[in-house]
Amino acid sequence: MACGYWKAGVSDYEAAFHVTFRENPFTGEFTVACGLTAVVDLVREFRFRENEIEYLASQRGNDDKCLFDPGFLDYLRALRLTCDIDALPEGSLVFPNEPLIRVCGPIIECQLLETSLLTVLNFQSLIATKAARVCLAAENDAVIEFGLRRSQGVDGGLSAARAAYIGGCAGTSNLLAGERFGIPVSGTQAHSWIMFFESESEAFEAYAKAMPNNCVFLVDTYNSLEGVCHAIEVARQLRRNGHEMIGVRLDSGDRVALSVETRRMLDEAGFTNAKIVCSGDLDEYAIADMKRNGARIDMWGVGTKLTTGQPDAALGGIYKLGAVRRPGGQWQYRIKLSDERAKTSCPGLLQVRRFRQPGGRFVADAIYEIDHGLSEPCEIVDLHTEEKTEIPAKMEHSDLLIPVFRGGELVYDVPTIKASRHRARNELHRAPPEILRLDDPTPYKIGLERSLHELRSTLISRAKEL
Repeated sequence: MACGYWKAGVSDYEAAFHVTFRENPFTGEFTVACGLTAVVDLVREFRFRENEIEYLASQRGNDDKCLFDPGFLDYLRALRLTCDIDALPEGSLVFPNEPLIRVCGPIIECQLLETSLLTVLNFQSLIATKAARVCLAAENDAVIEFGLRRSQGVDGGLSAARAAYIGGCAGTSNLLAGERFGIPVSGTQAHSWIMFFESESEAFEAYAKAMPNNCVFLVDTYNSLEGVCHAIEVARQLRRNGHEMIGVRLDSGDRVALSVETRRMLDEAGFTNAKIVCSGDLDEYAIADMKRNGARIDMWGVGTKLTTGQPDAALGGIYKLGAVRRPGGQWQYRIKLSDERAKTSCPGLLQVRRFRQPGGRFVADAIYEIDHGLSEPCEIVDLHTEEKTEIPAKMEHSDLLIPVFRGGELVYDVPTIKASRHRARNELHRAPPEILRLDDPTPYKIGLERSLHELRSTLISRAKEL
């Protein structure tokens, strides 16, 4: 496509694209935006290296002739991004049809960014949302991301650990993610450690000698409650030597009943501060169910279903063209039609305005076209039902997309991962509680601002006449 634009002589035309999605993942009613830091790194480092130019030059068409014109390859060799990019900060709550990012600039540059942006934002937003759901289910308990062994490759494991931390997890078992991103790390021994020794007690004693200040004993290799007894015996030895056992981990069995009995045993033995860690095929629903049934769990190690985003394979983000213009000209709006009206794209350069109650609670979002602005009071139109909602004048609000790049230069102070995690927690605190429920959540109020809705309807009618 980039070569086609170049050959068509329109490489200096400008375009406006948006990354959006049509449905929240996990049958929920919110999404946590994540991945902007990786996008910043990608854009800053974007260029075609000589080995990549050589690879492109080696590609052949079905006539066995060069696929790419040498002049186009020279164009790529000199290409540096000059786009304007606006985006939601990481940790922001975002909803269907709202742009996570807007890219404006030369058409070739915008088009070349498409796949990379979607790869980053789709996966990290999916995992951050899953982590937020798991942490909401765990209430005030710490959740540790345990999923590297089941992640989609090393890079998937790193990205998942980062996104999970922003979504609310307290730490990760992935040491590389800890080193690279500054995420707190946590882990225990595996069953193989216990099985290596002649007895469970010997395994615990050996571990306690090796790491007396980091003892969480995995107790379910043979019999969980006997394992707790053995952990208590070794914990007494640790205490005599000036150390304290951190806790025990339950990985299988009836973990509700086991946790209750484990808590009783630990307390009676004088280890009231010892933590009970639970792991093994956990997700938000399993955690919520265990808590409802009285589980005495202090920490949750969540792996496969978190870092692989089960049961959803992807967020489903899309990258759609909203407008084009000749050099120095006016924006010409573009629209993509669908038999399903809600899947028809939105034209223009889009922004999102979030309205809040005086205490900060979110009320509604208006998607609007920046050249048309918003009226007061603001009227929004639901994309699915055509239902209209009027938002009172002078209600507290803010626009969500903020400048990140201007002319290819970074103008954004990239926050730390801890700051992004804090933003996600704060956004969840200010969201209407009914949209956060695991079961039968209520959809958040979102709509197109009236003038954008009218523009979209007009363009739909015109396009159908073509």
